[in-house]
Amino acid sequence: MRYVFLDTETTGLNPALGHRIVEIAAVEVCNRRLTGHHFHRYLNPGRESDEGALRVHGLTRDFLRDKPVFQEVCDEFLKFIEDAEILIHNAPFDVGFINHELDQIRSEPLQQYCLQVTDTLQLAKELHPGKRNSLDALCERYQIDNSHRTLHGALLDAELLAEVYLAMTRGQESLLIEPEVLEAGKPRDSELRVVENLTLIVQPAGKTELELHDQLMEYIHAESKGNCLWRN
Repeated sequence: MRYVFLDTETTGLNPALGHRIVEIAAVEVCNRRLTGHHFHRYLNPGRESDEGALRVHGLTRDFLRDKPVFQEVCDEFLKFIEDAEILIHNAPFDVGFINHELDQIRSEPLQQYCLQVTDTLQLAKELHPGKRNSLDALCERYQIDNSHRTLHGALLDAELLAEVYLAMTRGQESLLIEPEVLEAGKPRDSELRVVENLTLIVQPAGKTELELHDQLMEYIHAESKGNCLWRN
């Protein structure tokens, strides 16, 4: 499965009030690893950002003045997301803005160009009900370093979201961990040890752990269209 993690920055909160996208980024993950392939563009919105939005992303109108408009990068963007599942934190917000931009150039909605759109915020709420599930909160929960995130940026946030998603779905804790490379046919030192008369202590899972496990199995069952081996 090819995944694309996507994020945008905007001039405000509502495209119906004339707000526009000022930054859009998407990063590719294949086989549960970042490929290094990404799409990233700053965009000229043709207007000022609201004061609150400017405090979030820091992208001034002067900085964006010579950047392309959405229509100029649209074809490249749509080609990048083609045949992928798109994952977005709080997807209705970003999808609403992207579809507004697409509508302005008389193009089909985003959902027509990709396999599906998944809201990782909704997934996080299902896994962690009653807890804070912002991107920063999830980074802290899964011990993902976001100390360099002083301002919101679409590319950085898309990369952090990819790491958070893999952690939430019990993938490797960091996309940066490289598998250990061994000489062909040569076992690790630990594999040469013989352990005898070892008594294992079995610690049963608690109620909360079992509930989280059931939630994860339900998610994998849905994602695999009924082919979750652990449930079978």
